[in-house]
Amino acid sequence: MTDRKTHLDSRAVTLLVACCAFWGLQQILIKTTVTEVPPMWQATLRMSGAVLLLWLWCRLRGVPLFERDGSLPGGLAAGLLFAGEFVCIYIGLQHTSASRLTVFLYTSPFVVALLLPRFVPVERLRGLQWVGLAIAFAAVFVAFSESFGHSSPGQLYGDALALAAGVLWGLTTLVIRATRLATVSAEKTLFYQLAVTAAVVPLLSLVRGEPWSFSYSAYAWLSIALQTVIGAFASYLAWMWMLRHYPATRISSFTFLTPLFALVFGVLLLKEPLTPQLLMALGGVALGIVLVNRQPR
Repeated sequence: MTDRKTHLDSRAVTLLVACCAFWGLQQILIKTTVTEVPPMWQATLRMSGAVLLLWLWCRLRGVPLFERDGSLPGGLAAGLLFAGEFVCIYIGLQHTSASRLTVFLYTSPFVVALLLPRFVPVERLRGLQWVGLAIAFAAVFVAFSESFGHSSPGQLYGDALALAAGVLWGLTTLVIRATRLATVSAEKTLFYQLAVTAAVVPLLSLVRGEPWSFSYSAYAWLSIALQTVIGAFASYLAWMWMLRHYPATRISSFTFLTPLFALVFGVLLLKEPLTPQLLMALGGVALGIVLVNRQPR
């Protein structure tokens, strides 16, 4: 029996902030690498490496991955949704900015909040929590409001892919919580997603006619290594573990930090200006998180 908690403790908060910080950086890594490494081939290298790391991790820790436990249908569904999400992200970043993509991607908590209570009643949000979720989401749009008026060719296509990725992420969370995946190990849940994606993206790469190569710059390999080891392996493993031990709606509210981290990294790494919108958004997200995680009397 999984020991589920009704609120987020300090360990969960620390893990969530660390994951969100890297995911904010990750969008920049993908965006700056996709010009050198084709998107589906980049995803292939990343997901294949993560599958190998996760398999070694499970072998060392004695975590079974292939026993029959009734999780296969849910695992395949979660894997296909996960694959679809990253196809949309990698291709979308060719047509829209990392900041805009991140805004639409992090609509996923609304998908979770709207649909999960239908399957897991204990996850239902109260009125004040809905207000907090709305404030946090509005704050994200405030942070990127300056860029909304600057459209480029294919911008609408990229934004649509980003929104689709957000919906797919939310549906993945729903499948994990509402099927037999909720009773299996975090490692096995992640293995389904990585393995299915690692099988799908190279086929899409071939269909798209992408050139396969291993001759890339040191920066490109560093980017792929970070995406693989920290992004697709360590941070997602921590995310799967938290989904099994903490309320999914509370966890999802923290993901609003990721677009803000992406904007902060843009300021620090890409020399983008620090604007009043960013400061307002930071305050709004902080307030939204407090309201969403406020415990009833």
